[in-house]
Amino acid sequence: MSNRTRHRAPAAAVALLGTVVLTACGGGAVAGSQSGPASSPSAGAVRQPAGFTLVASGDVLPHAAIIRQAQADAGGTGYDFHKMLAGVQPVVSTADLSICHMETVYGGRGGPFTGYPTFKSPPQVAQALKDTGYDTCSTASNHTLDDGADGIRHTLDAMDAAGVRHAGSARSAAEARTPTLLKAGSATVAQLAYSYDTNGFPLPDGQPWAVNLIDPERIIADARAARKAGADVVVVSLHWGTEWQDAPDETQLTLGKQLTAARTGGRPDIDLILGTHAHIPQAYEKVNGTWVVYGMGDQVAGEMFNYDNEQDARGNMGSIARFTFAPPATAGQRWEVRKAEFVPQLMDLGAPFRVVVLNDALRKNPGRADYVRARDHIRRMVLSRGAGAAGLTMVP
Repeated sequence: MSNRTRHRAPAAAVALLGTVVLTACGGGAVAGSQSGPASSPSAGAVRQPAGFTLVASGDVLPHAAIIRQAQADAGGTGYDFHKMLAGVQPVVSTADLSICHMETVYGGRGGPFTGYPTFKSPPQVAQALKDTGYDTCSTASNHTLDDGADGIRHTLDAMDAAGVRHAGSARSAAEARTPTLLKAGSATVAQLAYSYDTNGFPLPDGQPWAVNLIDPERIIADARAARKAGADVVVVSLHWGTEWQDAPDETQLTLGKQLTAARTGGRPDIDLILGTHAHIPQAYEKVNGTWVVYGMGDQVAGEMFNYDNEQDARGNMGSIARFTFAPPATAGQRWEVRKAEFVPQLMDLGAPFRVVVLNDALRKNPGRADYVRARDHIRRMVLSRGAGAAGLTMVP
């Protein structure tokens, strides 16, 4: 069975997807931040608002080869994804809030599990994501309905059991209406998530809220509702773009401008956009004063084949985004990104499969030409729309 993902996002996808889009799911209770509580102020002191660091990464896409590796890492009994992700744990776990993108759905604990073209992943992925340091994952993608409503239920149940929050798909209308709110520093952060399509799979009967689909007006309305629900920072995860295209397509550019231009009382409604789906690293850009990550590439994936039916190393490259937010001088104003960074990473398909942080790996293996090529390509793509001049830097 091939490992490639063939579905393209049509150029006019956003304009055509004005169907059913509901507020991101995940439960309204505010989760605690990764870094834990701040130290107690001395008697009579006024606690100052604390900033926070947010980390986000690309598609977790367990192909059949990835599932086999996880089985081998578990010693042949069960599935263990911890070793595969261990290389990024220092980056992910040290952020106040870490966001992943879970592109596939899970099967029941006993399987069966499948890779491309209709994915059904082992639910043990969820615990590995939690132990790596992820707090929440976007779950809206073109593969969210690969196993219908059962796939959504298995996925979100496993995430709940592991303590990973989620946004983008839902098991009930009430869950779909409730924004995912998380605590980071002294901020409340809302995560919303949407996909351009579901590969032609229809929404389950009687469940029009099961997956959030991209509709600009709905996204803005949801962001405003999240703000009213208490969000200081609104993060929107978008599964969008054209696979294997280095540059963001016109749909991404147009939607990015539209969403970042939306304001209420002079304050932007959306504070950060995180993109997935293209399977290769794409640019970061500051649009209307807001950072847009068009595509973080893949974090976990097997051999990837492009539309020329050639194995393409870009499909195993990705960037980890890291943004440091500072509180406003006046309550109710915007939390500003004071530091914008990216971390080049690679899914190394050697034996065994492992995700590596490239600059760390090059310090240990300075002669790895494939690592150098991957790092340099990721850097070129990430900075290809002038993000360096806007202050984005690569973590050395």
